[in-house]
Amino acid sequence: MTARTLNLDDALYHYLLDVSLRETPLLRRLRDETQALPTARWQVAPEQGQFLALLIQLTAARQVLEVGTFTGYSALCMAQALPADGSLICCDLPGDYNATARRYWQEAGVERRIDLRLAPALQTLADLEQAGRLESFDLIFIDADKANYPAYLESALRLLRVGGLAVFDNTLWSGRVLEVNPASADTRAIQALNRALRGDSRIDLSLLPLGDGLTLCRKR
Repeated sequence: MTARTLNLDDALYHYLLDVSLRETPLLRRLRDETQALPTARWQVAPEQGQFLALLIQLTAARQVLEVGTFTGYSALCMAQALPADGSLICCDLPGDYNATARRYWQEAGVERRIDLRLAPALQTLADLEQAGRLESFDLIFIDADKANYPAYLESALRLLRVGGLAVFDNTLWSGRVLEVNPASADTRAIQALNRALRGDSRIDLSLLPLGDGLTLCRKR
């Protein structure tokens, strides 16, 4: 028995995957292809993708928004968990990886559920607000440029329905959140977000040590 979260060494982490991960061959192929890219570190962990899919199912989400899509692994996990009439809007910048994402979504048969919008995410979020999408989303997954995390929080709270979830990735930031005077703007932004969330009366909060840190914010 232990009164604190376990530190997973490689053996225990692989055990976790062995007994719980239900990754399809298609998802595994996408993950392997992504790992060959120089930017492979942007990929979510497979257990995170599976957890996001479970959140979709637990909350009966139908309208989902993703900020930061990359090669589309997390989007594919979530789209497959959506009901047939559900939809997922993905925000990302133009890049070669867009074609990879679309190719796998098409192979999985979920491309009609996904609307990939290629523009700075803050602009896409502002456009959604202007289009009357305030308080219309059930879940928003945020895994993009960290320096804008505090701004993404404010947008998410406007776009989420009451009871909806905002999920932030990388909130433990490989331990760099412990730096006293970080030189990185990304590190400073994550630290600012974490401090702000702790006392934010607009949400219910849990930071999970899953992947690189996954923070769940339920809009009150």
